Amino acid sequence: MSQVVFMITVLRIGHRPERDKRITTHVALVARAFGANRILVDTRDPDMERNFISTCERWGGDVSIKTGVKWREELKTFKGQIVHLTMYGEEVSKGIASLDRAKDLMIVVGAEKVPREVYEMATINVSVGNQPHSEVAALAIFLYKYNECQIPEFSDGKMKIMPDPRGKTVVGNE
Repeated sequence: MSQVVFMITVLRIGHRPERDKRITTHVALVARAFGANRILVDTRDPDMERNFISTCERWGGDVSIKTGVKWREELKTFKGQIVHLTMYGEEVSKGIASLDRAKDLMIVVGAEKVPREVYEMATINVSVGNQPHSEVAALAIFLYKYNECQIPEFSDGKMKIMPDPRGKTVVGNE
């Protein structure tokens, strides 16, 4: 894998806890599994924070989460590159090729209709396909391609899944 940015942050905007709990949780899980270091969510959701921290303790990964952030402030003060995932953006491979891997990266993942200013504040708007699709899938594909098909392994968890073509094998992580 080539040089990876110092920090990858995923910013989830438009989270509605009563409606989006599973999807936002999946955004956080994909962000963790595919190499993000930090997850920010615009709506306060202490249950989601606790559940995510519990996942990291069990399965590993030094990934932080914070809910209730002010997304505009996060975008305005971020010093690196901002990638907004949208079905209207630049094709994913071209978008990734235009990024400077020596800079921090913030990936914006919207829930409901994303305000126009996000498109304008982004360094680049990137699409994994110009059709309606899942934001979870878009994040997974983007991070997988950005990290050159490398998926991090976590050695600091209490449990580990062993590849098994016929079943489910989970072992303690020694």
